[in-house]
Amino acid sequence: MTDAPAHRRPGPLLPPGQASDAGLVFVVAVLCFFACLTALAVGSADRAARGWRTDLQGSATVLVRPKGEETADAAAARAAETLAGVRGVDEAAALERARAEALLRPWLGSGDLPDDLPIPRLVTVELTRNSPAGAAELDKALKAAGIDATVDDHSLWVRDIVRAGLWARGAAIAVFVLMAGAAAAVIAFATRAGLESRREAIEVLHIAGAEDRYIAGLFQIRFGRMAAAAGLFAAAAAAMIGAAARILGGGAGLTPVLPVAWTDLLLLLPCPLIAAAVAALAARSAALGLLKSMT
Repeated sequence: MTDAPAHRRPGPLLPPGQASDAGLVFVVAVLCFFACLTALAVGSADRAARGWRTDLQGSATVLVRPKGEETADAAAARAAETLAGVRGVDEAAALERARAEALLRPWLGSGDLPDDLPIPRLVTVELTRNSPAGAAELDKALKAAGIDATVDDHSLWVRDIVRAGLWARGAAIAVFVLMAGAAAAVIAFATRAGLESRREAIEVLHIAGAEDRYIAGLFQIRFGRMAAAAGLFAAAAAAMIGAAARILGGGAGLTPVLPVAWTDLLLLLPCPLIAAAVAALAARSAALGLLKSMT
């Protein structure tokens, strides 16, 4: 008595392990990695810009010019005393001649300056955080005291910082869109290549009654999972770099210009989900487009 012939189970339409999978995961991981680094840089830059803006908005600088026989030091001291009594001012202090010379050194050189050189004096003003005094109020108080001075409330610098922050965020969004577009293009190309290599099997499935949505769903799930894995690897690598920058840089982060915080690492959490969503949509769109041309 002979045994019944063994029935072979047909292999899946998409074999689980292909030689091209590793390369595709690597490419998507690299794109996600750069996108994660961009997110970390933007978060740090935005924090630095907010800190600079807060510091500038909480202070003002007054340039004092002496009048008549009054010395520059006396005029600056009188201006500081006048401003200290203005509502919305926490503290006002006149800078000594040595500090004023230090500020002029980049333009006048490091040599000793003549004693009779008329160097203007500066008064630094620390404003109340909740209700700071405006430039008009400071200027009014100085004029009432008969002091010739110019008030700088740093509004020009604040506008520049805000503008720079907006440009940085816009550049980050543009980089993210480019990375997502590149990843989608790579996934779409891989999907079309996978469909073309299995054209005969797909035609048999069509004859058996399989719908295009079912076949496209197979590619959608496959490449979505691959992109999620790539995004997870990329987020982990970027998180290690961000943690190293935070640890090596101490309390201020790697540099005072780009202070990295532990909370910035939370920006990397959506990376696998975003990568999977972009890959799934790209694979489904490419698959449905090619399947329509096969029918």
